[in-house]
Amino acid sequence: MSARRVALVAGGSSGIGLEIARALLAEDHDVTIVGRRQERLERAVEELGAAVHAVGADLTDEAAVRDAVEAHADRFGRLDTLVNSAGYGGPRGPIEDLDVAQIDRILAADLRATILLTRECVPMLRASGAEHGRALVVNVTSVAARLGVESVAAYSAAKGGVAAFGRALAADLAGAGVQVTTLLPGYVDTPMSNWVPVERGEMLAPADLAEGVRLLLRVSPACHIAELRFERRAGPV
Repeated sequence: MSARRVALVAGGSSGIGLEIARALLAEDHDVTIVGRRQERLERAVEELGAAVHAVGADLTDEAAVRDAVEAHADRFGRLDTLVNSAGYGGPRGPIEDLDVAQIDRILAADLRATILLTRECVPMLRASGAEHGRALVVNVTSVAARLGVESVAAYSAAKGGVAAFGRALAADLAGAGVQVTTLLPGYVDTPMSNWVPVERGEMLAPADLAEGVRLLLRVSPACHIAELRFERRAGPV
């Protein structure tokens, strides 16, 4: 079993999750990254180094979630930091144009998967919290969770659900040595933002959110940061 702190990053093969995984490695964590697409996982391992543990899984499938957590536990035997950064934006447009299959996919990828993965990881997080009082759950959502965004109503609803889940989870784990924090970024320069009417250089960088996770690792156990909101700087950058 690893003597170092250990993290599991869902959606860690690209975008925000990849940058958070990179930051955790730099912060002396062993890291498991979980992703659905094997080719992205392979590229992430090439980029991050062979020490990272890559697990392929569709986190909307309960059995796959359990298998992924078991694979992580078999490798490292513990979990100190869980990052839920996997997600799916879905098609843009009026809500009346979304069929049930599209709505279900958005809710499954953005909300149900977060709940399922967290449920399976909580026993290890509780154990780490009892050991050192600094276990951490980070849920990556969006400002859409608070503001709502035109043309992505179902996505906004799913992300709002994740934010509410984080608040309830924090209450459930109060006193267990596990902090739960929700990240609420604006437009981030990732492939999911290809539709955004903002120049790439004016968007947030995935590394900005990774720096938020570094902050969470540094504050004292007495400091509970419930949410971190990341906004795009106004004016020229």
